[in-house]
Amino acid sequence: MQLTQFSDYSLRTTLYLMAHPERLVAVEEISKAYSISRHHLVKVVQRLVELEFIVALRGRNGGMRLAKKPEEINVGQMVRGTEPNFNLVECFDEVHNTCPISSVCGLKGALYQAREAFLKVLDSYSLADFQSNSSQLIPLWELRLRDSEKVVV
Repeated sequence: MQLTQFSDYSLRTTLYLMAHPERLVAVEEISKAYSISRHHLVKVVQRLVELEFIVALRGRNGGMRLAKKPEEINVGQMVRGTEPNFNLVECFDEVHNTCPISSVCGLKGALYQAREAFLKVLDSYSLADFQSNSSQLIPLWELRLRDSEKVVV
């Protein structure tokens, strides 16, 4: 099972916001902290706002913050909201399935069970479960932010 980059960036964004609850955070800051495309991150932020995981305020003094307490943000729900589908194999997509054995294949059931087990594990976590290592994460982000500010002459 592999999550899309979109879900990965969604999780990273909420971790960053969780570690900085005292202030609004700019998209640019998160982009630099992770060395990811600002353009792509804007789309991620828009989706997280739609899903009501974060709040984004526009303007000169704008930025983002979590919309809920970390313990109220379920990781499984966030992944479900940011993944386009969980079609592990072609036959999971009824519209585009061309597999000739799909109707009788026993493997399909096992793969469904595996997918559900994966999501069940994610459902057992909230963002708060990852809050304890924020003090270790912040210096790593700050290093990236300092490196992004260096100008090569």
